[in-house]
Amino acid sequence: MKTCFRNDARQKVCGTARFADDYSFPRMVHSVPVYSDYVHARITAILVEEAERMPGVLAVQTWKDVPGALTAGQIDQDFPILVKDRIRFNGDVVAIITAETRAEALAAVEKVQVKAKVLPILVDTEEAIKSAAIVIPEGRAGNVVNHHKVRKGNPEKMMAESDIIIEEFFTTPLVEHAYLEPECGICIPRDDGVLEIYGSIQHPFSTRRFVCAYLGRPLASVIVYAHAVGGSFGGKDDTASIVCARAALAAVKLKRPVKMLYDRAWSMKESYKRNPYKMWYKAGFSSEGKLKAVISRTLADSGAYTSTTPWSTWRSAAQNVGPYELADIHADVYGVATNNIFSGAFRGFGSPQTNFAFEQVIDMAADRLGMDPLEIRKLNAVRQNSETITGQVLDDHSVSLIEVMEKTASSIGFKEKRKLCSRGEGDKWYGIGMAASYRGCSLGAEGMDFCCASVNVQFDGSILIDVSVFENGQGAPSAMIILASEILGVPLEDIHYQGSSTASIPDGGTTVASRGTMMGGGALKDALDRLKSILRKSLLPDLAEKEEEIQFRDNRIFGTKGRSISWNEAGKKMYLARVYPYAFGSFQAPKVSWNEENGQGDAYFSYVYSSQAVEVEVDPEKGSWRILNIVASHDIGKAVNPPMVKGQIYGGIVQGLGMALTEDFLTDDEGRAVSLNYSKYKIPRMTDIPEMEAHIIENHDPLSPTGTKGIGEPALEIIAPAIANALAAATGRRFTFLPLNLDSLKKETPIKEPLKK
Repeated sequence: MKTCFRNDARQKVCGTARFADDYSFPRMVHSVPVYSDYVHARITAILVEEAERMPGVLAVQTWKDVPGALTAGQIDQDFPILVKDRIRFNGDVVAIITAETRAEALAAVEKVQVKAKVLPILVDTEEAIKSAAIVIPEGRAGNVVNHHKVRKGNPEKMMAESDIIIEEFFTTPLVEHAYLEPECGICIPRDDGVLEIYGSIQHPFSTRRFVCAYLGRPLASVIVYAHAVGGSFGGKDDTASIVCARAALAAVKLKRPVKMLYDRAWSMKESYKRNPYKMWYKAGFSSEGKLKAVISRTLADSGAYTSTTPWSTWRSAAQNVGPYELADIHADVYGVATNNIFSGAFRGFGSPQTNFAFEQVIDMAADRLGMDPLEIRKLNAVRQNSETITGQVLDDHSVSLIEVMEKTASSIGFKEKRKLCSRGEGDKWYGIGMAASYRGCSLGAEGMDFCCASVNVQFDGSILIDVSVFENGQGAPSAMIILASEILGVPLEDIHYQGSSTASIPDGGTTVASRGTMMGGGALKDALDRLKSILRKSLLPDLAEKEEEIQFRDNRIFGTKGRSISWNEAGKKMYLARVYPYAFGSFQAPKVSWNEENGQGDAYFSYVYSSQAVEVEVDPEKGSWRILNIVASHDIGKAVNPPMVKGQIYGGIVQGLGMALTEDFLTDDEGRAVSLNYSKYKIPRMTDIPEMEAHIIENHDPLSPTGTKGIGEPALEIIAPAIANALAAATGRRFTFLPLNLDSLKKETPIKEPLKK
């Protein structure tokens, strides 16, 4: 079944979908955060008395009012719900004010006084790793929060034997998620002591963990509900969960529902961003273009708190040189604490930065050797039974990198158009570039990966499913309904997706890492297979003599000798027989492994293979340029909902365009946020979007129960280097920083002339 389906389409189009701020409850009051102007300071006093006397104010709470842990986190338990003694970045919250109305709460904010002693400020990772630098994290000897490495072979020896060496430095900036809906959290205290949470959140179970840690409560005493979310892209985990925890803190004190709604400035000031990277790459190639050695060093700015930096930088290590064979590599990736806005999960999760660097290294080698960029990639590409830089042998799924590259190249006419590249000559400059990647599926060796689902046939034969994968706008429930429809042979309209909560289904892992369809679908298939087994046993011998003779198709259940029954009849028959047509299923990801000492192991159980190509036109007289065309090809295993897959590809490309062209979250010299709204943070406009063509490659993955993989992140992670390579082909210059622009064209690295063979 290949269809276009969204179970929430009508609500989204008609404006009836309910987002966090759309919820309101009787006697609800409003909380707001209080910030200071400090970036790094030791607090001596937080004075709240004057604010407490303001009209309508019900409570002003500081760290003294927190009943549980003052700090929590996904890895390091370091993020304070309210700061106690040391401000570590300008977005730290020192107090919350709750009042009858939002306006009354806001009016009291300026009455809170924070007295503190200013401490030295660190905003540069290179300064932060020096032994004399002031230490930002608590309980550490220095500012390095993690160090991942890959050690394989002897790169120094192979570098000496290389015919050419490419050595370059690359940088990427802070990038804002730019979701349409800012953070919002609502807490309703029930009479039985249970707290109910609604919020603009990415993963209800993660939010529950934060709330319970800060409030010192058992997990079962908090229920977090899933509902429509106005964008996330990885950005509504830590910060959004802490907003819910602050609302809960006030609700417990006042015994009334509390809403905490962020405005855009607060959201951009406090929420985590994509890690800025500094990357040094040295790569050796043979005269034929074979990659022989790489030595790399990366500094990732974690900001004031750790968040998920150790996880995203782990992916940067495991995929340090992209989808290429290499036997000799030393790679070091460091997460470094500073006083900048803290960094965390963002679509791509450590790979867009390294891809931006190494996909340009590949093109730079092709330029030096006079080779076609496609051919040098094909020469070095991983293929069936290749060994990755972590020692993993790719022998248990279809390694389709060359297939996706050739599809992209043929669709855009890469080889023919490559001959037209201007390289800085003529009145108008034309360039074409490409990039490729393989992306490890799901969490990989950085986490435990499993998911669960349930299916429940009602008395009338209608079917209710629940999957521990949560909707952030990507269409996860729609994909689950389609899978259930295919497996059971029933119409889409007869399958209903339960509005999940942390009380309706067990924790199935966070909705991250492009894992939703693969992991959730795997769990759902297990549940559906178990349901079919229950039905087959119960319908004997009325329908057939053997279980395997009973089939599910065409909205009926078929047996032998022309016998069949409807789902309505089956539902009634089961209940009257006192047999529950209910099943619970799970899927555990195949085994992976990792050695932290040498960066070797089976990092992921499968990979998504991707390629994108871009055409650009530059007007050197005006100093302007535009993207003419983009072609993308992605092997995602199986496309459950092809139009939505293409929507993910187009959306990922557009978000990647922002990272490539315009997006740079600005801070002042001391780390204070300057980009506090979209007038000072430029995301792509409709007029910036070029023609796009997407190709879905389907090599069903044998390790995925439904054959699916993922697409959310692969779509974004290579568009920036593809554009950079096209721009280099047009201008004859290299651009090694993001966002790309022509303002400093004369200062950029000129492309070296090809070697004489």
